[in-house]
Amino acid sequence: MNLTEKQQIISQIVLLLEQLIESQSPEPAPQSDQIENQSLEMLTAKECAALVNGSSEHTVRQLVAQDKVAYVRAGSGVRGKILVSKAALLKYLGVAN
Repeated sequence: MNLTEKQQIISQIVLLLEQLIESQSPEPAPQSDQIENQSLEMLTAKECAALVNGSSEHTVRQLVAQDKVAYVRAGSGVRGKILVSKAALLKYLGVAN
């Protein structure tokens, strides 16, 4: 196999890969401006309970334990804080933000 044959094979592979990528990504990637405009607000369990009438810290912790809302744990052990995504909590509870 000579150099021109190798280059032809490589160009055919590249064309096939481009077609495969185009067919698998029907929606465009979000623009960087849109990502920057979306602010991520994280709340403690106490703040979540105060935000939504009729909910308690225990309810928020149960939602976290059941992986029903997006959260992160800041720290470890008993003193670690659970930070819940405000948008995820409101979406799960069906409350408009």
